[in-house]
Order: sequence, then structure tokens, then C-alpha cells
Amino acid sequence: MTEPLDSAKARVVIVEDHPMFRERLALLINREDDMMVCGEADNARDGLLLIQQIKPQIAIVDISLRGSGGLDLIKDLRAQEIDVPVLVLSMHEESLYAERVIRAGAKGYITKHEASAKVMIAIRQVLRGEIYLEAQAMSKLVHKMVAGVPADPAKPIARLTDRELEVFELIGLGRTTREIGAQLHVGLTTVDTYRARIKEKLQLENASRLHSEASRWVQERG
Repeated sequence: MTEPLDSAKARVVIVEDHPMFRERLALLINREDDMMVCGEADNARDGLLLIQQIKPQIAIVDISLRGSGGLDLIKDLRAQEIDVPVLVLSMHEESLYAERVIRAGAKGYITKHEASAKVMIAIRQVLRGEIYLEAQAMSKLVHKMVAGVPADPAKPIARLTDRELEVFELIGLGRTTREIGAQLHVGLTTVDTYRARIKEKLQLENASRLHSEASRWVQERG
């Protein structure tokens, strides 16, 4: 979906797979005098094509897209040298994902439970060329980047790759191997490989422990 362009307003693309949230966000943005939504997509592939076509001033991307996720989209933009700042909007708290999206190339991270006024502040801050994070997350990120701090060995989950973390979360949400494969658009063998890697990295001896740890992690973050 695309709208006629108005050169006086900052052009915004939204990549979000929940229609109601996407529509609400578009309404909020279009009420502003200095910005407008010029395109919407509900998956990473269409989002990438849309960004390439429109060249917006900012892309607002959900991290948990179906199929290829928001992190993959951010990495694809960087790999193709598409210089569009990305603000990640997510249902997840900042503690783990914020650092991952900034390292991938995004310019900001904000959770969906924040008030609409705060979302507008985040959008404008990214449009000004600044990074937007909550103060605590920003402080931790800057410290780790400056000091070159590696993943905390006391938090083995930080050793999971982005896709392994996504699979871990889906396991914690009670999804079956077939459901995970369908959501991520990968085969069952690939999902089993991810499960095996997660068990190895988290030192979980069997599938039962994997499910219980994943479920506990999801509940703690919810």
C-alpha cells in the first residue's frame, strides 16, 4: 500500500504484520503536520521492496514479523547499502533485543506499550539522525560498545543467534515444530537443528528442559 507523496512531510514506511496496530499507528502519524505514511507492508520481503521503491525518511519495523523477521530486514537494508533509518517497534522489553537491533543497524527501539506521544518523540529523534533508546538501555549499550564487553557468560541466552532466540521464544509460547516452521518459513529439519543448537548453548539435556526453560523465560519477560 502506498500513498501520494508530499515533499513537505517526512515520508514514513511501516512494516508491521498486525493490521489493527498498523492502521492505528498510521492514523497517529498522519495526524502530524510534519510526517506522513507513504507505504505499508506486513512482511520483510515486501517491506524491503517498498523501502527500495519509496526511499522514505524513516522505516518503522516490527521485530516479530512472520517469516523473515524485522532483524533480517534491518540486516538486508545494511547489506544492500540502503541508507534508511529504522525505528524498531516491538512488544518485547528492551533488555535483550535493543542491543541486537542497534548492532544490526537500526537507529532506535521502542516497545508497543509506550504512549503514542512517546512513539512520536522516538520517530522525530530518529528523523533528526539520533539514536532512540530508553536511558537505561542506552547507558548499558554505550558501556558495552565502548568497553568491548562480550556476551555475559552468566546469561547464556545472550549467546543465541537472532534466529535461535526467535525459535526459543516460539517454543516458550507453546508452538510446535510444525507451527514454528510455518511461521518462519523454514523446514522441520531446520527447526530441529535450531532446537539442537539452543539445547547445546543453554546446556539443556532434553526437549522437556528446553520447553520448561523457554516457557519460564517468556513468562518472566511478559
